[in-house]
Amino acid sequence: MIQLIEELSLNALPALQTLLVDGWVLRLANGYTKRANSINPLYASANGVEARIEFCEEVYRRSNLPVVFKMTSAAQPENLDTLLDARGYVIDSPTSVQTMELRDGDSPLDARLDAMLTEEWLAAFCRLGAIDDARQATLRQMLASIVPQKCFAAIVEADQIVACGLGVRQGDHIGFYDIVTDKSFRQRGYGKRLMQSLLAWGKQNGARHAYLQVMLNNPPALQLYARLGFKEIYQYWYRIKR
Repeated sequence: MIQLIEELSLNALPALQTLLVDGWVLRLANGYTKRANSINPLYASANGVEARIEFCEEVYRRSNLPVVFKMTSAAQPENLDTLLDARGYVIDSPTSVQTMELRDGDSPLDARLDAMLTEEWLAAFCRLGAIDDARQATLRQMLASIVPQKCFAAIVEADQIVACGLGVRQGDHIGFYDIVTDKSFRQRGYGKRLMQSLLAWGKQNGARHAYLQVMLNNPPALQLYARLGFKEIYQYWYRIKR
């Protein structure tokens, strides 16, 4: 299950460049998010791990990026986390990966849903997520490059987007990303309405399973997803070179 969700996540938010290095997936995107600028040790290899680590370090340093590994309990080889710790990599941003089965029954579909990225959605997300101007071009390119079916959702109040998020469906799975609510409109149910609309959209388009990723230091989001029925199946964390 871990490998499946990790592969879906790689496809849902593509990096600008991807290298395959002996079972590891290296992603680069001008430094926008650790997820899109990290080494994903997904697959096994018969070759030595130390040389691979050194190669990855060289790649990211030449790109003027920190060296970041995205780790799970299924990372290959099994002792990689210990090896990285010994090389001075520290743990950062522990995150819960959660799933749920899409239930029968109708859910409200009261969000604005767009099949393609719009300037309004992008501007709202950058405003709500405090994305600086220097990174907006990278974000635009990443979102425009998504290959699976996608849905850009927004809740609008008084002609202003107060919550927005992204759903990406691949096969019978839908993943949720970039869920954010305006600070001035939190605790009013907008996040729940947004998620219910995305869940309904996913079900209408053939999804039977939903997944998302939420940082462990975000209690409001954890509580919202628990109320919707999501349950943790594993965690990931980053190992960042000091």
